[in-house]
Amino acid sequence: MPDIDLFTPVQIGPHTLNNRLVMAPLTRNRASREGVPGPLQVEYYRQRATAGLILSEATCISPEAVGYPFTPGIWNGLQVAGWAEVTAAVHDAGGKIFCQLWHVGRVSHPDLQPEGRLPVAPSAIAPAGEAITYEGMKPFVTPRALDGEELPGIVNAYRIAARNALSAGFDGVEVHAANGYLLDEFLRDGSNLRADAYGGAVDNRARLLLEVLDAVCGAWGASRVGVRLSPVQPFNDMRDSDPLATFTRVVERLNAYDLAYLHVTEMGRDAPGAAGPFFDPLDLRRVWNGVYMTNAGYDKARANAALAEGKADLVAFGVPFIANPDLPERYRRDAPLNPPDPATFYGGGEKGYTDYPFLG
Repeated sequence: MPDIDLFTPVQIGPHTLNNRLVMAPLTRNRASREGVPGPLQVEYYRQRATAGLILSEATCISPEAVGYPFTPGIWNGLQVAGWAEVTAAVHDAGGKIFCQLWHVGRVSHPDLQPEGRLPVAPSAIAPAGEAITYEGMKPFVTPRALDGEELPGIVNAYRIAARNALSAGFDGVEVHAANGYLLDEFLRDGSNLRADAYGGAVDNRARLLLEVLDAVCGAWGASRVGVRLSPVQPFNDMRDSDPLATFTRVVERLNAYDLAYLHVTEMGRDAPGAAGPFFDPLDLRRVWNGVYMTNAGYDKARANAALAEGKADLVAFGVPFIANPDLPERYRRDAPLNPPDPATFYGGGEKGYTDYPFLG
């Protein structure tokens, strides 16, 4: 077997990636209040087009999916037009970009919902913590449990968003089923107490994700669709009684789709037990039959080791790509990295967004 490192090309579906550095999906809260990406986003993504693949910031599939200020959407024409400018800039710079499709579920707030309605979830369980609104931090509310008859509408919102992403010129889409958002809320039994066909056994809890995948793959073809999972991530007050069994079964079901890749975040490894009995998310690599992407605090050395040992096929980098638009070239040359400025991670303008220096 030949040596594999970050600069070994790799195939995902119809796409050949020049390298295995993926820009992780990074919420930066700089779209317009109407969810439209603008010139600032065009420049930000263009600068980072040397990544083997860019995953867009999480992008809301509908007005009801919104859970944070100044996050982009992809449910209307203005948003599609804004994203089309982004994808054209990335392609002109030789890059590839997938759109991450997002519904936040219970971690929204009435202040962010149409007509001030309650956010929705599999079950009426309020997460611990606070929502970020335009007026500041406010305690999470108890969400409204979705009726079974409403779930086809959720699936259809994903279908429409997937079609819109195609119209906007993306190279594929990633279904966000991680980090305590709606699809993850259905997957884990700490947030899903339903007694219908979408609750109880793992196959039932995975039903909505699989229905969403059927819809999204219908628009794109499975070879241009990825899925993100976070089996040990406690963020947004998430837990499961048996995450190893839950996510092993979920991955077994996903194998039937022949997806572009499976993206599993290792986030939560620093707090074993917080999200349920701990297991190593990399163990899911042995269950998955396709291209496997990992992420969580990797640097060049750890990433190359994971690739060489066959633990992953792609590695997603977050903060390093925030601070280093030319991260692949810096890693190629073993050049020093720009220090990140956490104060500018969320919200604001070009400072800490498009003004990080390139090499030379």
